[in-house]
Amino acid sequence: MTFDDFSMMFQFVGGLGMFLYGMQMMATGLQKTAGDKMKHLLGVLTNNRFMGILVGALITAIIQSSGATTVMVIGFVNAGLMNLFQTVGVIMGANIGTTITAWIVSAGQLGDAFTVMKPSFYAPLMIGIGAMLVMFAKKEKKKNIGEILISLGLLFVGLDWMSGAIKPYTDAPIFAQAFALLGSNPFLGVLVGAIVTAVMQSSSASVGVLQTLAMNGVVTTNAAVYICLGSNIGSCYTALLSSIGASKNSKRAAIINLLFNCFGVLIFALIGFGVFTVNKTIANATIDSVQISIFHTIFNVVNTIIMFPIANLLVKVSCIIVKEGKVENESSELSLENHLDDRIMKTPSFAIEATLKEINEMGILAYENTRLSINAAMYGDYEDIQKVYENEKKINKYEKSIASYLVKINNLSLNDLQHKTVKNLLYTINDLERVGDHAKNIAEFAETMKNDNLKFSDKVISELERMNEKVLQSLNASLEARKSGNTDLIKDVLKYEDEVDLIEQDIRERYISRLLDEECNIESGVLFMDIIGNLERVSDHAFNIAGYLKDEK
Repeated sequence: MTFDDFSMMFQFVGGLGMFLYGMQMMATGLQKTAGDKMKHLLGVLTNNRFMGILVGALITAIIQSSGATTVMVIGFVNAGLMNLFQTVGVIMGANIGTTITAWIVSAGQLGDAFTVMKPSFYAPLMIGIGAMLVMFAKKEKKKNIGEILISLGLLFVGLDWMSGAIKPYTDAPIFAQAFALLGSNPFLGVLVGAIVTAVMQSSSASVGVLQTLAMNGVVTTNAAVYICLGSNIGSCYTALLSSIGASKNSKRAAIINLLFNCFGVLIFALIGFGVFTVNKTIANATIDSVQISIFHTIFNVVNTIIMFPIANLLVKVSCIIVKEGKVENESSELSLENHLDDRIMKTPSFAIEATLKEINEMGILAYENTRLSINAAMYGDYEDIQKVYENEKKINKYEKSIASYLVKINNLSLNDLQHKTVKNLLYTINDLERVGDHAKNIAEFAETMKNDNLKFSDKVISELERMNEKVLQSLNASLEARKSGNTDLIKDVLKYEDEVDLIEQDIRERYISRLLDEECNIESGVLFMDIIGNLERVSDHAFNIAGYLKDEK
C-alpha cells in the first residue's frame, strides 16, 4: 500500500466516524428540542395499532435508530408501560421511521449536476452557524437548534469524506467482483447486510455506507437490494441482545421484531431473485443513493401493509417460541428494578415518565400508611400497625431505587426543564419518605397506646378525624398534581395546608384547656399532641411536593 492508499483509508474511517457521530448528535439535539412533548407519545399508545405505527415512526425519526426504538419498547414492556399487543404497531412504525436517515444521506446526491445544490457545500456553514448558536445563544431552544445544525453538517462532511476516499478506487476490480458475487447469491447478500448492521448496531449506518458506495457508481441493483434487506434483519440483533434477562413479554417483543423483518425479507428476496433472474439488465445496472432510499422505504412500508392484518399472528407465534414458564412470585424489589428499566434511558423523557409512575406508587403507599396509622391510633387495630411497618420497608426501597435511577437520568443529555424535573423528583421522593416516617411514628404511638391500654375519648377521636381528613385531601391532591401535571390542584393543596394549620392550632388550644381543667389523661394527651404534630408535618410535605411542580411550570 502506498502513502496515498493509507491517506484514503484514514479519510474513509474519519468520514465514517464523523457520519456516525453526526447521527448520534442529531438524535440528541432532536430529543432535547422535543423535550417533554415526547412523553405524551406514550399517552396515545392504545391498542389502536395504526396509532402505534405513527408513534413508532415518529420516535425513530427523532432518535435516528429503529434498533434503539425497539430496545426502548422492550424496556416499556418490562416496565409495564406497554402490553405485548401495543408493541406490534410501534415496531412496524420504527422500521418505517428508520428510512428518514437514508433520505437525509441521499440528499448528498441531489446536487450532482450543481455543486451549489449539494448539502456538503453548505455543511461548513451549518457547522459554523450551529457552533455560534451553541456558544452564544441564551435560549436553550436555539442552542438545541445549533446542535442539530452541527450534527447535519458533520453528517454531510462525513459522507463527503467517505465518498471522496472511495472515488479513486471505483474502477478497481475488487468492487465489481464483490458486488457481482453478492448480487448473484441472495443468501450471501442478505447475510453480509445482516452481519455489517449487527456489528455497527445500526441499519441507518450500514445503509448509509452502502449509499456512499452507490454515490460512486460501484453498487449493482441486485447487490444493493439484498444487502439492504439483510440490514433490516441485522437491526434486530440489538433488541434480541437487550431482551436477555428481561421478562417473557419483553423477549416476545424482540421476537416479534425479528419475525416481522424475516418474513418481509423472505418475501422481497424471493421476488427480487425472480426479477433479477429474468432481467439481467436491471440486476447488473448500478444504483444510486436515492434509489436505495426509495427501495428501503418501499420495503418497510409494504412489509407493514402486508403484516398489519396478521399482527395477532405475530404475537401468537412469539408466544409459542417464548413459552410461559413456571409462574414465580415476583418480589416488590425485583418488580421495581424491572419497572425502572435502563433500556428506556435511550430517551430521557420516557425514563422520567417511567420514574413518575413509580413515584406515584410510592406516594400511594405513603398515603395508605398515613390513613392506616391514624386508624390504628384512633381504634387500636393491631393489623393496621403491622401493615404500616410492612409498607414503610417498601417505601424505603422505592426511595433508594428511584433515587439511583434519577441520578442515572441526570447524567444523560437533558434540556434545562428535564434537569429541573429530575432535581424536583429527587426532592419529592425525599418528602414521600418523610411522610412514611411520620406515619410510622404515629403507628408506634398507636402501639404504645395499645400496650399501655390507653384510649382516646370520642371528643379527641372527632378532632383527629377532622384534621386527618384535610391532611389526606392535601396529600391526595399533591400526588394527583404530580402524576397528571395539573397545576390547578396546587391551589387546593395550598388551601388544605392553611386549613390544617388552623385546625392544629385549634386542637392544641382545646387540649391545653382540657389539660388545665384536668379533663384528660396526661399520658394519652402527650401521645395525642405527638400524633397531631406528625400529622401536620405530613401536610407540610404535601405542600412541598406541590411546590416542586409549580417550580417546573
